[in-house]
Amino acid sequence: MGTETMDDARVDRFLRDGFVVLRGAVPGDLVERCREILWRDLPEDPDDPSTWTRPVARLGGYAQEPFRLAANTPVLRAAYDRLAGAGRWAEPGGLGTFPVRFPHPDAAGDDGWHIEGSYAMDGETWPFANVFSRGRLMLLLFLFSDVSEDDAPTRVRIGSHLETPRHLQRAGEAGLSVLDVCTNGLVDATAGLPEALVTGRAGDVFLCHPFLVHAAQSHRGRVPRVMAQPPLLPRQAGEEVRLERPDGDYSPVEIAIRRGLADLL
Repeated sequence: MGTETMDDARVDRFLRDGFVVLRGAVPGDLVERCREILWRDLPEDPDDPSTWTRPVARLGGYAQEPFRLAANTPVLRAAYDRLAGAGRWAEPGGLGTFPVRFPHPDAAGDDGWHIEGSYAMDGETWPFANVFSRGRLMLLLFLFSDVSEDDAPTRVRIGSHLETPRHLQRAGEAGLSVLDVCTNGLVDATAGLPEALVTGRAGDVFLCHPFLVHAAQSHRGRVPRVMAQPPLLPRQAGEEVRLERPDGDYSPVEIAIRRGLADLL
C-alpha cells in the first residue's frame, strides 16, 4: 500500500490546481486481479500488438470484488473525506468504465477538451452539468497500467476548475450540456492555462475536481494504457454541493467553486 496521504499540502494543491495524485493508492495485488478480469473481456492480447486493431476499447462498469476493494482502500476513503466532506459521499460500488487505449495509427476521435457531465435531460443527447455539480462530487482517474508521456495520458488544464463555475452559474439549477458549456466559452477561456499529464505507475490515483477541463490524446507508446474514470457520487441525490452553508463547513470541492464565483456570490 502506498504511504502517500491526503495531507494539508495536497488539499491546498487540489484547491489551486484542481487535482491531486496519491501514488500507490491501490496495492499491486488488486491491480493485477482487476487487470486479469479486464483482459479476459477484451479480444485483444496485451502481449500481441498484432491484435491491437483499434485505437481505443471501452469496457462497461465493473463492480466485482477486486474493483470495489480498489475503489475503497483506506487511503482513498480518507481522501474522499478530506476533499468531498466526511459523510457526504457514497461508497463506490466499483470502478465504472475503462477506456483501454492502444498504440494505433488511427485517431480515436475523442480528444476534445471537456468537463464531465453527470445527469441527463429529457430530449438531450449530451449529459449535463450545473454549478452545484449535480450527481458528481469528483472525477477519479485510476491507473491500471504504467503510463508515460507517450502512453496516451489524459491531459488536464491546471486551474481550469476555477473558471468552469462562472460558465455554469448563468444556467442555474438546470445547467448546461457539456457540449454547450465547452463550445461556448469554457474551452477558449482555459486555453492559456498550463497543462499537466496524468502519468504514473499502476495503482496511482488522481483525484480531480468535477469541473476540471481535460482531454484524451492518441497513444504514441508501445504498451496498452488501462485506466478507470469513475465519479465519486454524493451520499444522497440533491446534496452534491452547497454553496451556502450556515455553519461554514465547506468541503474543498465547494471551496473551489466558491472561489471561482467569488465576485458573483
